[in-house]
Amino acid sequence: MSHHELEEGSSLKLDFTKLRKVANCGADVLPAIAQDALTGEVLIVGYANQLALDTARECGMATFWSTSRNELWIKGKTSGDYLRIEEICVNCEQNSILYKVTPAGKGACHTKNRAGVARSGCYYRRILKDGSLEFVQEEQV
Repeated sequence: MSHHELEEGSSLKLDFTKLRKVANCGADVLPAIAQDALTGEVLIVGYANQLALDTARECGMATFWSTSRNELWIKGKTSGDYLRIEEICVNCEQNSILYKVTPAGKGACHTKNRAGVARSGCYYRRILKDGSLEFVQEEQV
């Protein structure tokens, strides 16, 4: 399946092997969620290791550990769509973190809408009762 079909298609193709891949990436990581501090929208779910957390605290931008590339990923460093940290929260069991952020660019997702603008977040489709996908928040110019 192509990335275009996966990211823009209407067929549900969930990757239930993701956590196995994360477990085998060779880094000690935990889930890191980026949430818009103003709207509450969940923008991205990624992973962070100690280096990513330390970097986020130091530079003030949402930072993750790319489990597929095994490298530090400061969101927006390539695209310009940084996520400025307002606060960092931890859950009760201290096994995930929440970056409350203010988007400093056009969007947070690496995909773009039909107008060529980065989508605000990665959760831009919903699953319908028949198992197909439908776009929910589209076409901001």
